[in-house]
Amino acid sequence: MSNYIPSPVEWVRNQVELYESSGGTEGTTLRDTGMPVVIVTNTGNKTGAVRKTPLMRVKDGSAYVLVGSMGGAPKNPVWVHNLRTNPAIQLRDRTEVQDMRVREVQDEAERARLWEIAVAAFPPYRDYQQRTSRVIPLFVAEPVGA
Repeated sequence: MSNYIPSPVEWVRNQVELYESSGGTEGTTLRDTGMPVVIVTNTGNKTGAVRKTPLMRVKDGSAYVLVGSMGGAPKNPVWVHNLRTNPAIQLRDRTEVQDMRVREVQDEAERARLWEIAVAAFPPYRDYQQRTSRVIPLFVAEPVGA
């Protein structure tokens, strides 16, 4: 991977910095919600640069479910395009850092099951889906070698 380019969004940039500089002991929740987040390190699909994004912590066994909600915005977040192009990521969950591979969920039954897990972990996802006409993409991140 090449150089890290911090997010242009200040709170995202600050959260990633706090999370990583503390070794995963601080900055581990979404702003004032108290809800846990993970940091996904991925490769930019256009720049090839390292990108880091805090996402809600949604677990399914040893895998993580990554939800491209962007608060119900009409477009997918940039990281969705990055993962579609470069499925190798690094995921930090507090103090644990793992190399993982992602796949976008296409199967409807799997999607329905994982969507319920995501909504249980972060109930606003249901409202976000109602706000947008796009289908919010789901990815499963699994440990490399699993």
